[in-house]
Amino acid sequence: MKKTYNVIGLMSGTSLDGLDIAFCEIRVLNNKWEFDILETETVDYPQVWKQLLKDAPLSDGANLSLLNTSYGHWIGQTVFQFITKHKLHPRLIASHGHTIFHKPHERMTLQIGSGAAIAAETGVTTIVDFRSLDVALGGQGAPLVPIGDRLLFAQYDACVNIGGFANISMETSAGRTAWDICPANIVINTLANRIGLPYDPEGTISSQAQVDEALFRKLEDIRFYKQRAPKSLGREWVEKEILPLITNSTISTEVQLCTFTHHVASQISKSLPVKLGSKAIITGGGAHNTYLIDLIRNQTNCEIIKPGKKIIDYKEALVFALLGVLRVEGINNCLSSATGAKMDCCSGVINYPPKKALGDL
Repeated sequence: MKKTYNVIGLMSGTSLDGLDIAFCEIRVLNNKWEFDILETETVDYPQVWKQLLKDAPLSDGANLSLLNTSYGHWIGQTVFQFITKHKLHPRLIASHGHTIFHKPHERMTLQIGSGAAIAAETGVTTIVDFRSLDVALGGQGAPLVPIGDRLLFAQYDACVNIGGFANISMETSAGRTAWDICPANIVINTLANRIGLPYDPEGTISSQAQVDEALFRKLEDIRFYKQRAPKSLGREWVEKEILPLITNSTISTEVQLCTFTHHVASQISKSLPVKLGSKAIITGGGAHNTYLIDLIRNQTNCEIIKPGKKIIDYKEALVFALLGVLRVEGINNCLSSATGAKMDCCSGVINYPPKKALGDL
């Protein structure tokens, strides 16, 4: 029997670009999964929220708890406006939340954005906290997207997403293997901010500068890149391993930006399949960085495919919509082959709503 689900997927990345909202139709028949992304919107964070989320790791317990709740209400109100605007009737909302801490080696990860608050504001069953169970099982809690790559994008040999971090997944003899490749927009945007830009549009600034070979070699020599998958990265790692190398260099910000962009291209290229005729789909905000994509293409024999804009910008939100569907169906949505956990699991906390949304009371 064919099943169809109307689901809203939500994604907030470490680069603080905004809240990605995707209303998706997900269909399954005889274990074959299909999708359509029907309505989308990226809601920019107001400056006050951008600062609150940026400063959240420094908050004490009480203020962080309060932020979790208030941020959840903001998400819920924002999504309720989206639902009303497009006259939608979603069955589920699946939210990644915003990552504040990610230390899987200490069995700790935290994504804020109260599911209870989202459900209360929208009147829609809401699923959050997709990472914690995997971390409790000894996994990295990341990447979570590989199950979506397997079920929705199986025609590609590799799936790469370039957001705050670049990650990849592919099928191997050991199952669906995935890992974080390197930091990407979390650093590129930080450097662009220093010269008064929110990001490096199409890599224009980077393309006009030169690579600093000394900094490039230091970045390439970072120990993480020699570790075997599964492995994942977080903001804390960037602050410890990457930013000091860049800050301590005496070169201009433009040269730093160029050098780091070349570093990202190098690490992604090294991660791609080498088999002749391989195809890789690249999504995420970094896919719009023309200079970065050209650098990758020049360093690999793998065919690089950029899909349509909706998939580039909303693939992660789409996959979280799928994770929500799998959760309510009791189907494993987190792959131990990708995260290193003891076993696959069905992760996510379900929040059932009141009978009416707050907006209707």
